[in-house]
Amino acid sequence: MEKVAFILKTTAHPTRIAIVQLLAATDSLSVSDISEKLNVEQSLLSHHLTGMKLKGILSSSREGKNIYYALKMREVIDVIQCLAACTFL
Repeated sequence: MEKVAFILKTTAHPTRIAIVQLLAATDSLSVSDISEKLNVEQSLLSHHLTGMKLKGILSSSREGKNIYYALKMREVIDVIQCLAACTFL
């Protein structure tokens, strides 16, 4: 239950959930790609990405000037899907 609580606390924002769902569907995306797909300003997006990376939810790699993010903790997908399936939401 501690891991579930950690995941819920770390992803408890609509933008963060959208980031996880987007990255669950692909290997990795650049910050600019995520920003474009979610229609979120890069500065705000970078704040969310950095926080989730520091907590171990995401990983990142640099290629030239671009930083690419990927989902590191795959269990996050299961928790989000489980919540989305709840009938009371």
